[in-house]
Amino acid sequence: MKKSSIILLPLAFLLVSCSTNGSDEEIETTDVPQATDNTEILAENLEIPWAIEKDNDTFYMTEREGTIVQLTDGNLNRQQVVLDEPVSTASEAGLLGFVLAPDFSETNEAYAYYTYENEEEQFNRIVRLHLDDGQWQEVEVLIDQIPSGPYHHGGRLKIGPDDMLYATTGDAADPEIAQDLDSLGGKILRLNFDGSIPEDNPFQNSYVYSYGHRNSQGITWTEDGEMYASEHGDNANDEVNLIEAGENYGWPQIEGEEGQEDMVTPLFTSGEDETWAPAGVTYTDEKLYVAALRGSAVLAVDLVSNEVQTVTSDFGRIRDTYIEGDDLYFITNNLDGRGSGSEDDDQLIKMNLSE
Repeated sequence: MKKSSIILLPLAFLLVSCSTNGSDEEIETTDVPQATDNTEILAENLEIPWAIEKDNDTFYMTEREGTIVQLTDGNLNRQQVVLDEPVSTASEAGLLGFVLAPDFSETNEAYAYYTYENEEEQFNRIVRLHLDDGQWQEVEVLIDQIPSGPYHHGGRLKIGPDDMLYATTGDAADPEIAQDLDSLGGKILRLNFDGSIPEDNPFQNSYVYSYGHRNSQGITWTEDGEMYASEHGDNANDEVNLIEAGENYGWPQIEGEEGQEDMVTPLFTSGEDETWAPAGVTYTDEKLYVAALRGSAVLAVDLVSNEVQTVTSDFGRIRDTYIEGDDLYFITNNLDGRGSGSEDDDQLIKMNLSE
């Protein structure tokens, strides 16, 4: 059995009762004040933003209903995204993960993960986008027919230090597929930018990098190349995992502090009595900064002291985080149907970590 040290954390968050329908993001009431002394609201009236990217002084944020917000010097431009399939309006679905290509300044290309419905059923796909004259266009499908059920779509996209594209997928409310290596659901996937399978992936002719995931929505790397992922537990037992190629992270056989031979227990867990619903993750200075939806906070996971602290709990449900220098950026999801907020929500917020 592979087992990491587990930290059980009695965090005092304002939460509603646990989920009864399998979703990790139950409706909750959250008071959302204005910016604090070390924070600045950079954008308001966003429409369920999901992912943050930044190119020089310009932010790009996906919105679940199928648009991308461009923000430069306080000027907000909502850009249309022309996709080959209509974006699904299912719970937790839509235009989700987004990452700019490494050569974006020359190619105007990016990668996106979205949920769609056709006449047969509902799926997720990973595509390449091109920006032309203020409008994004789907130009290539890299992976299609990723399982997508009533919820648990995964959806995070990131480029690793190995110049590979990584994607998280959910179990699509069908837990058993997380253990099925022939299914793309409940996994972390690794692919080349052209959609081909890397030759050094852990399973032959497979996009699967790790498996046994319930609904992971955040991945990041340290400067040493260690990979970490956040994951929604079943009502509680939310996780932060150290990800290694080819490993099995247990769902649905184990969760929380449980262990089983040849399965990895999490590095950190919220425990059985608390829940975070962790989403986007970013890293700096030996800490992971984790967006927490039901925790209504940004959490700092200290990889040296094995402590978890609340960085802020002043803005409600947090979906994604982004670090640049001493500045932490995060987006709220108070108006995604599972929270409540002010008329100015949702927001992009900047916090200076050195103050």
